[in-house]
Amino acid sequence: MHSYARAARRFGLLLPLLLLGTAPAAVIGPTAALAKDAPAAARSSVPWLYKGSDVPVDPEWTFGTLPSGLRYAVRHNGVPPGQVSIRIRIDAGSLNETDSEQGFAHLLEHLSFRESKYLKEGEAIPTWQRLGATFGSDTNAETTPTGTTYKLDLPNATPATLDETFKLLSGMITAPIFTAHGVKTEVPIVLAEMRERGGPAQRVAEATRALYFQGQPLANRTPIGKVETLEAATDASVRAFHDRWYRPENTVIVVAGDVDAAVLEAQVKKWFGDWRGVGKFVPTPSFGAPAAPKGSDPANPVGDAAVLVEPDLPRIVNYAILRPWHQVNDTIAYNRGLMLDQMAQALINRRLEARARAGGSFLSAQVNQEDVSRSADATFVSVTPLGEDWQAALRDTRAVIADALARPATQEEIDRELAEFDVAFAVPVETRDTLAGSKLADDIIRAVDIRETVASPETVLKVFRDMRAEFTPAAVLAHTRALFSGTVTRPVLVTPKASDATPASLRQALLAPVKADGSSRLAAKAISFKDLPPIGPAGTVTAAAPTGLLQIESVTLSNGVKALLWNNDAEPGRIMVKVRFGNGYGAIRPEDATYVSLGNAALVSSGLGTLGQEELDRISTGRKLGFNFAVDDDAFEFTADTRPADLEDQLYLFAAKLAMPRWDANPVVRAKAAARLQYESYVSSPQSVLQRDLDYLIHGQDPRYKTPTPAELEKTTPEGFRRVWEPILASGPIEVDLFGDFKREDAIAALEKTFGALKPRPAATSARFAPPFPAPVTRPVVLAHHGDSNQAAAMVAWPTGGGRAGIRESRQLEILAQLFNNRLFDRMREKLGASYAPQVQSDWPLDRETGGYIAAAGQLTPQAVPAFFSAADEIAADLVANPPTADELSRITEPLKQLISRAATGNGFWLYQLEGAAVQPSRLGEVRSILDDYSRTTPEAMQALAARYLVGQRSWRLEVLPEKLVTARAGIPGQPAASN
Repeated sequence: MHSYARAARRFGLLLPLLLLGTAPAAVIGPTAALAKDAPAAARSSVPWLYKGSDVPVDPEWTFGTLPSGLRYAVRHNGVPPGQVSIRIRIDAGSLNETDSEQGFAHLLEHLSFRESKYLKEGEAIPTWQRLGATFGSDTNAETTPTGTTYKLDLPNATPATLDETFKLLSGMITAPIFTAHGVKTEVPIVLAEMRERGGPAQRVAEATRALYFQGQPLANRTPIGKVETLEAATDASVRAFHDRWYRPENTVIVVAGDVDAAVLEAQVKKWFGDWRGVGKFVPTPSFGAPAAPKGSDPANPVGDAAVLVEPDLPRIVNYAILRPWHQVNDTIAYNRGLMLDQMAQALINRRLEARARAGGSFLSAQVNQEDVSRSADATFVSVTPLGEDWQAALRDTRAVIADALARPATQEEIDRELAEFDVAFAVPVETRDTLAGSKLADDIIRAVDIRETVASPETVLKVFRDMRAEFTPAAVLAHTRALFSGTVTRPVLVTPKASDATPASLRQALLAPVKADGSSRLAAKAISFKDLPPIGPAGTVTAAAPTGLLQIESVTLSNGVKALLWNNDAEPGRIMVKVRFGNGYGAIRPEDATYVSLGNAALVSSGLGTLGQEELDRISTGRKLGFNFAVDDDAFEFTADTRPADLEDQLYLFAAKLAMPRWDANPVVRAKAAARLQYESYVSSPQSVLQRDLDYLIHGQDPRYKTPTPAELEKTTPEGFRRVWEPILASGPIEVDLFGDFKREDAIAALEKTFGALKPRPAATSARFAPPFPAPVTRPVVLAHHGDSNQAAAMVAWPTGGGRAGIRESRQLEILAQLFNNRLFDRMREKLGASYAPQVQSDWPLDRETGGYIAAAGQLTPQAVPAFFSAADEIAADLVANPPTADELSRITEPLKQLISRAATGNGFWLYQLEGAAVQPSRLGEVRSILDDYSRTTPEAMQALAARYLVGQRSWRLEVLPEKLVTARAGIPGQPAASN
């Protein structure tokens, strides 16, 4: 029972899956056999996805199977209006490859887009753009170890465009054209993708996967493949792979969109009905099973260990408890077992988090169970030590787990997690009408991949609530013990120092006995909002008037707080809340800049009133409450998604943070530790160097955009944190924006009781904030990385402008940037194969007058950096000299038009566009022209913009090169990594 049943994995561990190089979508095995005792009539009427399952069929889907064996599922869905989402999954990924075919499944995905029955070479991207779909977001594909999925979200679907789309997709899947030229052209693009993924993190991923799955194909089968097999690929060898696996029997087509299901079903039959496989059907190969080492202790079968030395990565200890994967029937009883497994994990992860918050030896630790690529049923444990003592961190994590294995949880602890589960399953019921067709289609594809079913939100909630009595301490203990029992356990230590450990000492650390530690078990005492002190005497509404835009209302409270209210039913059961206050970056003095990043990490968790981080978690139990914080150019922001029943309490949390902030020290200490650990990894690749330095450099080295160094972090204190943030929370204007499903009278009452009760606020202090674009350079600024020697990155940027007076120009510049992007993509990827995904973007800050730019960037080899700069300069010069063609321009404006039209059906779009409009009503008018500004222009207007801004002598350039190359160029040992 896919999707919702697994939604309760709130503490899911992402890292092991990233290390394995697998996608979360690929996890379980062959289709379950139909229950033998089911009546014949029932067997014949059960949709193919539900064979062997007693999970109620979701009636909104229409399922079918063609005579060829191709399976499909279609449904009507009107979110967003006019869109149709199509997914075509081939049950063949990298685990279906032979030794000489490694990388072919992914290469074939690329070649299917290059040329096919109805698409000539190079026509795919322009064709989808003319249909209004953006390549890379609306049109995409992915290959995992167990499958390949082609994705298309077709906007503004008409009978003609829908038919044309199915025609084109059928040609890509059933009749791709393989030529020697096509293979020769596409292989360098795949190799560029492989290169851009490389570096220390990729080495760790490959070594971890090889250890965990030793003796199994997954150990050395990744979708990206190997250089030698890709370079040896021919049109004949790729065709052989296609003919073997691209067959109707291995294909599932899923379509959900704003078209009658019968029409969608007819399209599937029309364009795929006569497809037949080539040759005999080939069964899926065995993916093996984990095996225990000979002579190991059956009670504690610890196998081989690996110590991976990467000087630029922080320490982390991972281990996997591996069991053979087995096919299961996706029954209600099976899903009840999954929910008990999830309960066991949630209890342990909450205790581990409590231990870390209290100042334990680890920064973070988590456990997570996953079925991985039909290869293993695994429980992963991941530990990030707080310092160098990884042994203590591992020991303390194991001690918490040992306690969970030794004695049952209390019913009070379980009930706390049950409340969290309940809200996780209830919210989809309340918001089911907001689910996009793309999400629904993806859910079916994932269910097919993991060989499960899908269920309606109501079914999932009922299954959960019907089994609540089964969540007993004894049952949870039994499932906990099963999760930590297995065929073999294999540990990995990633460390910057070879002296930290050996495989033998790591293995011994995992074998060493530990004393169960129950100190982090948390009392389940409930906290009620009714017990919290009021913000103050309730305020009143002193002004309320329509804005003249949609049905949005502007409200002013008696203390000066302003609000925008838009109660609508576009997204039933959901309310988006945004609170803007103060002056944003402008309120932070440059000398206090280090506290910006610490504020992002620790301001919320430092607490409010009588509530620390644990109490905030507890008071939110069973509620849909959020608390996100961000710093913008002109304001600080709290944001959350909530529901009508929780709106007042959501507003209380935000208002109380401003009225009665708390200043717990541990969150600041923990944020500092996390920032120090992360800083160590910033030199590991060109991408991470850019993540560290680009914002700082392109904003004229304004310190508020700088990633603080460990030395700078060391100077910060909890007291300094409070000194910087306390006056920020207490001053400056406040705007509250509520967009969504609420009753006006309820929202007004909640606002008066919370934000209306705040004391009048003094004006916020403001530092000088006008970060300039960097001065032009004659030679690129050079940064160094410690990653692979074949990796580099380059950027060229031209200054533009800023400010709300130029909002139309900022939108037109987005069109120019996309024109530039298409040409750079064609030059660097399609023609040279030098960069997998070069990008061009326009950034025009609306809330300050300086610092805007158009930037072109790409990841390359060091040798290709000059070619990148030449290509960018030539494209810029041509855009200045010659207007684009009308067709080229329409391939930008039509997708932008469709993107805006789709986005405008949701509250998030309007909330983003109108933020700040209660304080600055002029912003309301700016949104009226947005569709026109992004979708209407002329070739001559684009040429004029290019002439105004793409001026070569004004450009700023940056390159990130291997450190050895930077040093060699300088000719001086120890040359600094960055220079102008």
